[in-house]
Amino acid sequence: MTRSVMRFVPHTIRHEPEGGVTFEAFCTTSGCDETSGPQEAQDTAQDWCLRHTGRTGHDLFRRVVTDHARVTRAE
Repeated sequence: MTRSVMRFVPHTIRHEPEGGVTFEAFCTTSGCDETSGPQEAQDTAQDWCLRHTGRTGHDLFRRVVTDHARVTRAE
């Protein structure tokens, strides 16, 4: 019979700068599938929203910020 011993090991999770951050905006108007696409700068995604609103009148967007995180053992 095999017996397992388990113990709690604390971990931390932090933003990993090497992974970078991407910003993306999605138009949420019904029937519109346009997006800014992944952008390295927040201003670029926001500028896309402003241009899209100017062209279409659509004024509601879902914004997504994606980063990378690293988990490390606290021990």
